[in-house]
Amino acid sequence: MAEKRDSQLSRRSFCNRALVTSAGLLLAAGEVKTQKESQGQTLLMYPPTKIEGAERVVPGTSLYFNYPKSSDAAVLVRTTDGQFLAFSRKCAHRGCSVDFDEGRRCLVCPCHRGVYDTRTGYVMYGPPPRPLDQIILQIRAGGEVWAVGKRPGGDFNA
Repeated sequence: MAEKRDSQLSRRSFCNRALVTSAGLLLAAGEVKTQKESQGQTLLMYPPTKIEGAERVVPGTSLYFNYPKSSDAAVLVRTTDGQFLAFSRKCAHRGCSVDFDEGRRCLVCPCHRGVYDTRTGYVMYGPPPRPLDQIILQIRAGGEVWAVGKRPGGDFNA
């Protein structure tokens, strides 16, 4: 009879195991959600490319260049406080080429009047469904600006 009791699970043991299993499942679900959210932050690495003429870009202006391929139009923007930022010029709506509007300090798509923020690449106005792809930059010795990767704009604005 003692063998039968040892093989049976007490109510307390059952509840403890159920609690531990539930906690493990909740933690695992949270990890899966975090991984899905971070997938929007995927960083694509490409060979580093020096952006010729970037050191001559004055604050509040821009420079067009190509990255990561010669067929991929991009724009380097120097903010009024001197920070360099770069984005793909391909509009997320229909693929038209966006332009830097110096007066309004934004990136504008002439095809359907979409407007993007030059600090984030997020859509400020118009039909584009997602932000512009961001070009990852490195500032090197002598003020050289290099493009080193690309971060897709994601499916939504922040």
